[in-house]
Amino acid sequence: MDLLSSLRISSSGLSANRKRMGAISSNIANAQTTRTAEGGPYRRKEVVYGAEPVRESFSEVLEGELDAMAKSVHATEVISTNRPPVLKYEPNHPDANEQGYVAYPNINVMEEMANMISTSRSYEANVNAMNTTKGMALKALEIGR
Repeated sequence: MDLLSSLRISSSGLSANRKRMGAISSNIANAQTTRTAEGGPYRRKEVVYGAEPVRESFSEVLEGELDAMAKSVHATEVISTNRPPVLKYEPNHPDANEQGYVAYPNINVMEEMANMISTSRSYEANVNAMNTTKGMALKALEIGR
């Protein structure tokens, strides 16, 4: 695998983790949102990842048999989960139903924080991989002098 392929893989990981961090932040920010434009409480968002070969040009496809196992990650879509809302008895709340229950999003803030830490660590690992690749390229240039 060449240095550019390594950088492409790391940058795709950075992009996918950035999108996941945005979804997690949205979940935390809307953990108490009882009314949305679609109607009902906020629905938790999740990012779906996909993998594809690291090839951009025709020449890379021809050479790609050697690097056939190298894959880059990308966020294919952001979906809303189907977790049922949590009903709390609050008859004075403006969004309460006829029985006095309010539908809150089924979002566990502790779970979201754990996901945020995991995503942050993945992001850091990709940054470290990019820095290592850059360091290897610089050393190769030094050797060539």
